[in-house]
Amino acid sequence: MKKTLLLTENFPPKEGGSGRWFWELYSRLPKDEVFIIANDTDEGRLFDKTHTLNIHRISLSCPEWGVASIDGLKFYWSTIRKVLQLIKENKIEEVHCGRVIPEGVIARAIKLLAGKEYRCFVHGEDVETAATSREHSLLVKNVCKNASMLICNSENSLNLVTQLDFDNGDKCEVLHPGVDAERFKVAPSNEAFRKKLGWSGKRVLLTVGRLQRRKGQDFLVEIMPELLKQFPDLFYAIVGRGECKEELVSMIEQNDLQNNVAVYSDMGDEELIQCYQQCDIFILPNRTINNDIEGFGMVLVEAQVCGKPVIAGDSGGTRETMSIGKTGQIIDCSSPNAVLKNLKVILGSESIVDGSVDIAKYARNRFNWDEHVSKAKTLFEK
Repeated sequence: MKKTLLLTENFPPKEGGSGRWFWELYSRLPKDEVFIIANDTDEGRLFDKTHTLNIHRISLSCPEWGVASIDGLKFYWSTIRKVLQLIKENKIEEVHCGRVIPEGVIARAIKLLAGKEYRCFVHGEDVETAATSREHSLLVKNVCKNASMLICNSENSLNLVTQLDFDNGDKCEVLHPGVDAERFKVAPSNEAFRKKLGWSGKRVLLTVGRLQRRKGQDFLVEIMPELLKQFPDLFYAIVGRGECKEELVSMIEQNDLQNNVAVYSDMGDEELIQCYQQCDIFILPNRTINNDIEGFGMVLVEAQVCGKPVIAGDSGGTRETMSIGKTGQIIDCSSPNAVLKNLKVILGSESIVDGSVDIAKYARNRFNWDEHVSKAKTLFEK
């Protein structure tokens, strides 16, 4: 493996699937061959005291990813200078970009100035969002044209790259994110934990993810009063942080749902795993909003490794996380009525899957990190 620089704003302790993906993948690669540049925050510097990766933090956060504004130009000029210096100091041979923009734009400039080849990860929502801006679209097209490889997190993301004419697909490779099957695993019922969270005697639906509209927590909270008429033992547990928290809490209070819906925004890692293990059904009622999609849905894989059947919205790459009908179901989540109609049918059935497949075994075999890292190494050597 060449001495590689991973350039990404999304890296722990920042929450999110892509950051977790990069941590799990690059922490398993030879440490003397991997150097990481991530966003500089107080939390990040504290986090870096807990591991031994070669990481350097600079400011990678900018509200404008284009180059037609003063802010954008300043961001790129300053960042490119810093990255070039670190590449020289650490004898970096190749750059891996966390996204096609802005990290890919930085890598494109590095290739022009220092001749370093680069590969870009594609998550789906990044190219969708870029396509809404003519300037961003032109930048991303140039990035893709000059990249040595585009690593897509799903077939859906690969299809977006070609549909949006960023690449004809020749440079695209699909690498699904994985899961830590040693930590996420089936566990027996823990009544003490369920009681602590108010789940005792309840049929628990769990969503884990950022509190944002495309994740769909708002629609599910909205229809809970109707669902409770048919399923009075239902409980909706929402784990995560984000811009929609106050709105969700307000919806819960306005509809007197405190005994049947709760938002948990301060879960530690071990408590989060227990949530997966102790829920009854995992649901990600995601939808497409403008060009914002769920590129893959790692949380769906994590739930399945814990033995839980999953339900997801028919948007983005969620279909690729499961065996439909055997480990989970895909439903229309584009409106509250659609979610309500579909959930009434699913929750009213004897089982949401046909029982022919061991859910945890399926997910372990398909998405374990060891297999993922092996595939990644093969791609990186191309």
